[in-house]
Amino acid sequence: MGLSLLQPTKNIMGRYINLGNSDFSDIIAHEYVDKTSLIPLINATLNTEKRYSCVTRCRRFGKSMAAKMLCAYYDKSCDSRELFKGLEAEKAESFEAHLNKYYVICLDMTEFTTKYRGERDIVRRMQAQVINDILAEFPQITRREDDDLMDVLCSISESTGEHFMMIIDEWDAILREMGDDTQITTAYVDLLRRLFKGFSSSRVFAGAYLTGILPIKKYNTESALNNFREYSMISPGKMAAALGFTHAEVEALCRKHGMDITEMERWYDGYRIGGEAHIFNPYSVMRAIDNEWYQSYWATTGAFDSVKTYIQMNFDGLKDDIIRMLAGESVPVITTSFQNDMRVINSKNDVLTVLIHLGYLAYDRTTYKCYIPNKEVADEMNNAVTTTSWWQLAKTLENSQSLLEATTAGNEEAVARAIDRAHDENTSILSYNDENSLACVLTIAYIWARNEYIVHREYATGKGYADLVMIPRRHVAKPALIIELKFSHSADTAIAQIKRKNHPTKIAEYAGDMLLVGINYDKATKQHTCKIERLEKN
Repeated sequence: MGLSLLQPTKNIMGRYINLGNSDFSDIIAHEYVDKTSLIPLINATLNTEKRYSCVTRCRRFGKSMAAKMLCAYYDKSCDSRELFKGLEAEKAESFEAHLNKYYVICLDMTEFTTKYRGERDIVRRMQAQVINDILAEFPQITRREDDDLMDVLCSISESTGEHFMMIIDEWDAILREMGDDTQITTAYVDLLRRLFKGFSSSRVFAGAYLTGILPIKKYNTESALNNFREYSMISPGKMAAALGFTHAEVEALCRKHGMDITEMERWYDGYRIGGEAHIFNPYSVMRAIDNEWYQSYWATTGAFDSVKTYIQMNFDGLKDDIIRMLAGESVPVITTSFQNDMRVINSKNDVLTVLIHLGYLAYDRTTYKCYIPNKEVADEMNNAVTTTSWWQLAKTLENSQSLLEATTAGNEEAVARAIDRAHDENTSILSYNDENSLACVLTIAYIWARNEYIVHREYATGKGYADLVMIPRRHVAKPALIIELKFSHSADTAIAQIKRKNHPTKIAEYAGDMLLVGINYDKATKQHTCKIERLEKN
């Protein structure tokens, strides 16, 4: 191979190499939330055995913006110092050492899957385009006929003594969209191995940064690229706050734009990522600010059909778990068996795990449980359920709305009948043997209430705990509900207990009308009875 020691032509923007910093310049020009703290984390890995990073998050979590930021920072074809002035990354000791110091190759895999959809030689065509772009920057390099991308990069690195920074956005797009074709997926995985697992890889790359939705696919029990450090929705490591908005960041945005932080929390909070207890969906937060309106922006993520497919899979206990989570409960999940392949789903745990990666569920690593994080996602999950063959669950949602209407109307007989029905429909979840079981079924029966109420189970009142307390959300003109449950006693006994423990006066956060609801289950007759009393505000 004929090589030259000449440097590439400067200041010519390529398609895949030397992209410059214009994309990041556009990002910071409008309402940029400073996420540059990612930069020193990546800097610490460069030119070490930890140089390969794969950061995966669900859609709309800022992955592409982070990739453009890193491109602007590392790209030696431009000067990005002014763009980072005053931002968090500038404070890091490593900032100067790596600022605009590398040849950066930046690939968006969705660009290739869109252009070459249906083409079995997509990997060959992709390599050819990237090689042509790189050689245009290094015209002195002569390529042999059988040279692949790694051969070309090795030649350039040997010629110049420089290292490359590789950034691949949506690295798993080919596997997600073309995973049924083993020829394509094998060729793609082989390319990644050729780039990042060969003997020459450390000589060519200062680092590599991959983003995607799914962690790197497992073959048997081992990752296809086990030299990558992975930072996922389930195991984010130091990258926990690097993507998504933290509570402090959303609070600052709300103060600036006069938005309600409580509503932001209700709609877009709820993700526990690593040690970060409050991570918001950044795309939805910014859309809400731009539109001055809280609603679900999740429908545009494109995963809706996949979710419908997953939740209809006939795995034991899956429907029960979905019902529990729609009612606000958390359910256990084992995440280690999932092969990081959306087409290889072998168990209920695999379904729940893929839904975590897609952002439809959140994961609490301290309890090993998953749950629906917020109203935005709950609405989309409800939509998914109602368009599946789960007619029984869809009917549960419809019945729940009727139950709430009957409760607020004071219709005791209708409430008792509705709870009887909820008990019968959910016998696969629980069998009645104590008040806690009754409380679980009642939580499920009142699924719909979460649209209009903040629902508390075992609500501390100072004189014990109220079984269920439902406090209307802002701008909801309905009474608060204090529900006491009894097992083989009477509904009147339940009402008396509410009064004896003085529960109403302890709910200091709500000063409007209240309904006291006593519910009893008679084990002998297997029927519920209900008593409702109204307390009007003074």
